[in-house]
Amino acid sequence: MSRIGAQPITLPDGVTLTMVEDVATVVGPKGELTQPIHHSIGVAVADGVVTVSIKKQSKQSAALWGTMRSLLNNMVMGVSEGWEKKLELQGVGYRAALKGSDLELKLGYSHSIDVPAPENITFEVAKEIITVSGIDRKQVGEVAAQIRALRKPEPYKGKGVRYLGEHVRRKVGKVVGANE
Repeated sequence: MSRIGAQPITLPDGVTLTMVEDVATVVGPKGELTQPIHHSIGVAVADGVVTVSIKKQSKQSAALWGTMRSLLNNMVMGVSEGWEKKLELQGVGYRAALKGSDLELKLGYSHSIDVPAPENITFEVAKEIITVSGIDRKQVGEVAAQIRALRKPEPYKGKGVRYLGEHVRRKVGKVVGANE
């Protein structure tokens, strides 16, 4: 039995969840998100509380029960509070700047890299910290991962783009003149 799937979701003020056939739509102050729900999973909304249940017992529906509940909870959190990921630039000359709503990065290459802001995603830049924020948790994580992939942290000097608070395991470089 899923411990996560059995937990009810409390809807904050101003957030509504509606089910049309097998598609859940969550509307809140920050926007609207939709998610298809597997046909073996049932979603019930009553008095501001959402409960997720299994319609027909199978191994697959038991596995999807907690997943669907987590996806719905992430949608509710996204339209009410929003999601954000912070990235940190580490390295001499590594800079980030906003060009309108897009992000311009200088990461040690001979050219600057422009990252266009997808729909529902906003960028903020403060010194060497880039904040990616939006209402869809999956999209925020994907955009942050794409920015990090432009210059992953290297293990010798630690230069690159990393998540804020991420620990980069450092390697020892070559030792010159050790066996003379």
